[in-house]
Amino acid sequence: MKLCYGYKEKFRLIYETSQNWQEGLLKIASWLRQVVKKNIFIKSRKTIKNWLEPIISYFDNRTTNGVVEGINNKLKLIKRVAYGFRNFWNFWTRVYINWHFKC
Repeated sequence: MKLCYGYKEKFRLIYETSQNWQEGLLKIASWLRQVVKKNIFIKSRKTIKNWLEPIISYFDNRTTNGVVEGINNKLKLIKRVAYGFRNFWNFWTRVYINWHFKC
């Protein structure tokens, strides 16, 4: 467990210290080689390889889609809780109430 935590922190540090996408790519590649040798983060390695281009694009302008993902997550939660609402208007109202908009 301690080993995995250390490598997780090393991965996080890549995002804090890399100055551009080339440096980030090299550090991620090095990190991947290290975790392959230790045979840890098997599913995470596959995900990183599949999504490498979007992951590397973070280093261009330091933005993420975290806000959008948070909104989507909240909408899904409202939708699950709203199961049984009689019509779309009730769902729409609940969404707007959650973000304190005027209906």
